[in-house]
Amino acid sequence: MKLLSAFFVSMLMMTPVVQANAQNYPCSKSMGGVSHCKDGKFVCKNGKISQSKKVCSG
Repeated sequence: MKLLSAFFVSMLMMTPVVQANAQNYPCSKSMGGVSHCKDGKFVCKNGKISQSKKVCSG
């Protein structure tokens, strides 16, 4: 029982880290991720321009 409790506590502690990483990525998973960069803006794989304030190069 202690092992199971420790597992759930560790999972709860990791949840905010996963959410923070998702919020800092220019194109979310539902948008398919980043396809390429155009005019300093991220273009997602679904064709939409990311609303991210980050500037890309290349």
